[in-house]
Amino acid sequence: MKQYDEKIRVGISSCLLGEEVRYNGGHKHSVFCTQELSRYFEFISECPEVSIGLGIPRKPIRLVGNPSDPDVVGVDDPAINTTQPLKEFAREKVKQLHDLCGYIFIKGSPSCGLFRVKVYNDNGFPQEEMGRGVYAKVFTDTYPLLPVEEAGRLQDAVLRENFITRVFAYHNWQTLKQGGLTAKKLVDFHSCYKYSLMAHNPQSYTDLGRMLADAGKQDSEQLGEKYFAALMNSLEQKASRKSNTNVLMHLQGYLKNYLNSKEKEKLGEAIEQYRNGILPLIVPVTMLRSYFHTYPNDYIALQSYLQPYPDDLSLRNQI
Repeated sequence: MKQYDEKIRVGISSCLLGEEVRYNGGHKHSVFCTQELSRYFEFISECPEVSIGLGIPRKPIRLVGNPSDPDVVGVDDPAINTTQPLKEFAREKVKQLHDLCGYIFIKGSPSCGLFRVKVYNDNGFPQEEMGRGVYAKVFTDTYPLLPVEEAGRLQDAVLRENFITRVFAYHNWQTLKQGGLTAKKLVDFHSCYKYSLMAHNPQSYTDLGRMLADAGKQDSEQLGEKYFAALMNSLEQKASRKSNTNVLMHLQGYLKNYLNSKEKEKLGEAIEQYRNGILPLIVPVTMLRSYFHTYPNDYIALQSYLQPYPDDLSLRNQI
């Protein structure tokens, strides 16, 4: 069983921790973040609007102009323009927070909104094309592989599980890099994530194996950066019920010479019921882990797929 003694540094919008920093003096407290994730994440809280000197409460601001590079101006007073202060603050923060392994933003914010933030024309009417909060955009442009999500979307069980999986993978990679990369470390790391890759992006399972086939003949640092980019892009794809079932059946194959007919039948039935949406993923995964505890396999024991994050987060109970 994996141990998680070190908390992972993750950025978060201050209002999600219950801090009353929103433009109306309120907050958007996320119980999931403060009661569940805080056991494993060291949250680095930030409200860029307050940090650049805007008061609490304050006049609301919004995105105006080009959706790919909008200005941030006052709703009631367009003469208020906080674009450059927000961008400059964000540029300083990305330097300071280079060791983050994830970031949770707040929906709809002109500074911290991550997806589909409204962008307005000068005449006050919203545009069809959406944008991204100025502060959030600087972070995602600077660290394109950093796992990021909006708090509201974490209510979706699949998106929640996917985000947490990526945060722990990102952290594991950063930990690996601290001692310097070698061809052996790269191959060993990939071995641990083979079945996770098969679940998220079956093609990458093959492609990344080929990428590392001659790892000993390449510069480990350059190869490592290329590999990590491909890994994170693959994990960002949501694992489907079909691909998870494929992984479960592969893992089941390692037990065929050890289980009796009744055990095989029960495991096969659980996998089939998961495939049909009757059981959550945690049921066949727990059965597999139990059998591998009884019949140990050194290769399977390394697989992140069987425990990509702490069990008590219960993320696979609803998918």
